[in-house]
Amino acid sequence: MHQSLETMNKNKGAKKMKITTKLGALALAGVLFAGGAVQAEEMKFWRIGTGSAGGTYFPIGGLIANAISNPPGSRPCDKGGSCGVPGLVAIAQSTNSSAHNVTAIHAGQMEAGLTGAATLFFAYHGTEKFEGKAKKKLRIIANLFPEDLHLVLPKGKKLGSLKELEGKRVGIAQAGSGTQIAVELMLAEQGITRDNIQEAELNNTQSAERIADGQLDAYFYAAGTPVAAMIQLDNTKGMDLYNFSDEEIVTSNKAVPYYIRSVIPAGTYAGVNYDVNTLAVSGIL
Repeated sequence: MHQSLETMNKNKGAKKMKITTKLGALALAGVLFAGGAVQAEEMKFWRIGTGSAGGTYFPIGGLIANAISNPPGSRPCDKGGSCGVPGLVAIAQSTNSSAHNVTAIHAGQMEAGLTGAATLFFAYHGTEKFEGKAKKKLRIIANLFPEDLHLVLPKGKKLGSLKELEGKRVGIAQAGSGTQIAVELMLAEQGITRDNIQEAELNNTQSAERIADGQLDAYFYAAGTPVAAMIQLDNTKGMDLYNFSDEEIVTSNKAVPYYIRSVIPAGTYAGVNYDVNTLAVSGIL
C-alpha cells in the first residue's frame, strides 16, 4: 500500500494540501498532519528519528528529509527548486535508534522514524522489551533496505563460536536500539547473558573507537552496509568480522524471526577480504 498526495484547489488565495496516508513500509503514527490541511505559506515541521551519526539511519533519514521538504519561499519545483510538500520542513534527528524511535513516534514526540522490522513487530504487538506496552498507533510507509548484523572484532582476532564471548568485553549497542534487543535474544540461545559478559551499551561510533583503543573485545551492530564508523575503523586500526555458523544462523533466526540469513560480500570493507555469513533485518520507515 502506498502514500498518496492530493493537491486541492486554491481557496481565497491559499493553497491547501491534504495528505492521506495508507500502510506501505518509515514508521509513523496515524495521521501525518492534524486536520490534513496546510496552507502553502505556513511552515510545518516534520521530525524523523534516525540513529547515531556513525550508522546508516542518520544519513538515510537526511536524504528522506531533504526529498520531502519544501520550505515557504522555496524556488518552484519546475524551476529547479524543491519538489517536496509545500510548507514542509523535515528534520532528521539523531537518536538512540529503533526502540527509541517507535516509542517517540507513538508518544507524538516525532512524526516519523526508522526502525528494524523486529523492533517494530515487538513494539506493535507489545512483546519482548515492550511487554504490556503495545504501540498500536504505529504504521508503516516503506521497507527501505536490509541491515546486516556485524560482529566486529579487533584485526587478527578470531572467535570459534558465539559461546566464546563469555567473559569478554562486548558492545551490545546502545540502550533503545533494535540491535541490542535482537542481540540479547540471540546470545541467550548460546547461554550468553549480561551475567557472563562485560557488556557495553555504546553506539556504533563509540564502539568502533573502543575496539580501536583496545577497550572492547567485540561489538555488535546492525546497519546497512557499508557503515561509516566501520569504514573508518577498517582504514585506520583494521578490523575483522565474525562469520556466523549455519547452526548459529538457524538458532538466531528462531530467536528473532525477522533476522534472516545474509552475506556481507568480501571487499565491502577493504580489509575484510572474505565473505561474512551473518543475518540481516529490514530497515523500515
